[in-house]
Amino acid sequence: MICIMHEKHLRGIDLNLLPVLEALLRLRNATKAGAEVGLSQPAMSRALGRLRHLLDDPLLVRASGGAMLSPRAEALRQPLAVLLAEVRALLVEPAFDPAAEQRTLRLAMTDAQAELLLPPLVARIVAVAPNVVLEWVPISAGLPQRMITGDVDLTLALDTTPLPRGAASEPLMVDRLATVVRVGHPCGGRWTMADYATYPSVLISLLGDSASDMDGELAAAGLERPVAAIVPTFRAAADIVAVTNAVTTISRAFAARVAEPLKLMLIDPPLATVRLGVVTIWATYRGGDPLLAWLRGLLRDVAQASSSTSQ
Repeated sequence: MICIMHEKHLRGIDLNLLPVLEALLRLRNATKAGAEVGLSQPAMSRALGRLRHLLDDPLLVRASGGAMLSPRAEALRQPLAVLLAEVRALLVEPAFDPAAEQRTLRLAMTDAQAELLLPPLVARIVAVAPNVVLEWVPISAGLPQRMITGDVDLTLALDTTPLPRGAASEPLMVDRLATVVRVGHPCGGRWTMADYATYPSVLISLLGDSASDMDGELAAAGLERPVAAIVPTFRAAADIVAVTNAVTTISRAFAARVAEPLKLMLIDPPLATVRLGVVTIWATYRGGDPLLAWLRGLLRDVAQASSSTSQ
């Protein structure tokens, strides 16, 4: 639990300053923080002065790129957010009505996951929570930190992905790999490990790293796959495979969705590990947010329906 000053002085602290401090540390801007907590600019200036006096710290300091947090402010930011989230959870009414919510929820996932889950998920949200906006956030560097700070609400990832500190997860769906080539490919619908060394692969690089466990299996067999292209999305990989003799090894559920329009053929890959377990990840301190819990439930329902359809 955060300790702002010695307990014997607690009665002398205006606890109304804590939400102001949390907004200030999160937004790094006194004007924006004041607007969020409903304070005028003069009132926010006075509150900032009281906080600086209380903590004996400048909190915000000027920098070339704008204001930045002092070291102590940076150390207070996450513990204070956790504390206020716990306090709000104690005071929140147990009843939850998604129709009354007005928020934007940011969900980070790959384009393959968006292809499968986003249309039915948005359809369900619109039906019962018309003022909730779902924003798809592509997978990118810095995503764990954005999730912990609350800039991203939920993230979908493989269950082999290490969880960042302060994150929780739950299983969402199980998929498996498929070797994908165009209809009429010279392989004739059969695929061996040696074929990976014969036909060039299209690789998907989400974070600038195109290596995978499959390359380890190929190396153990004394094989190395030639590369035709490295792309940032699964759809781009499927589009390239559809017009070349290249191959890509991707989610079977996604590949099955685009196979007919792109005239693709799905083959069981000759790999030791073909299972793809997908999990939903969120910041632990936001576990009591009823809207996020509701969204996770919708995701589970949509993922289950998608898995049943793709089997």
